[in-house]
Amino acid sequence: MSTAADPTGSAPVLELRGVTVRFGSVAALSRVSLALRAGEVTCVLGENGSGKSTLVAVLSGLQRPVEGELLLDGQPVRLRSPQQARSRGIATVWQDLAIAPLMSVWRNFFLGAEPTRGTWPFRRLDVGRAEEIAGREMARVGVTGLDPGQPASALQAGERQSLAIARALHFGARVLVIDEPTAPMTVAQRALVLQSVVAARDAGLAVLFVTHSPQYAHLVGDRFLLLGGGRVAGDLTREDVDLEDLTRLVAGGDELSLLTGHLRAAHPDR
Repeated sequence: MSTAADPTGSAPVLELRGVTVRFGSVAALSRVSLALRAGEVTCVLGENGSGKSTLVAVLSGLQRPVEGELLLDGQPVRLRSPQQARSRGIATVWQDLAIAPLMSVWRNFFLGAEPTRGTWPFRRLDVGRAEEIAGREMARVGVTGLDPGQPASALQAGERQSLAIARALHFGARVLVIDEPTAPMTVAQRALVLQSVVAARDAGLAVLFVTHSPQYAHLVGDRFLLLGGGRVAGDLTREDVDLEDLTRLVAGGDELSLLTGHLRAAHPDR
């Protein structure tokens, strides 16, 4: 099932066309197409094994498809590594986010790109400016009253995700891929992550948010991509579905089975 043409008429920043990824004889993704537009949140939902993690790996440069293509600003591109993806403005916030726990928040924010002052050979870190920037950018995504000099180990799970999103915003990402964290979170911590997602969208980024929760998806999503068995089972907008509809579809009820059945009937080779 697919939606009508995009009403805004905006061209995708990043697009997948007919992407297939195989592990041996198993197709983890099968002819998946997806368009990510600036200022829009696309939520990806599906059960375990539906292909969500493989999709993240493709977008982040960890996995190369065997079929199909990726287009950045309408031009074909091959992402051979996460470093190359980042250099092209595609930032990924990983499910199991790694930080350096004994380093400060501002150190984790900059990760080798710290501001300096003075000229060589007397150049040195500008700690004051680094703390000011880190604190300001964290507040931008909803984390206020934070001491940037505290160890990163003091951050809650939601704050760690917000830190990674704030960093991507500051360093000029155009596409933000967020793989929902597996760490247990309180409602307040999840609210921080969702607030950061909205901040990224409002800053004009094209956001892909992978989640298992239709409730969270419907709070922030503009579009919803439903995956089942590595295939696109639904490509919907907020105008297509309300929360009840989305919850029923994600639960794998009769509607999702019907969508998948129609897809396979129309494309038996998938």
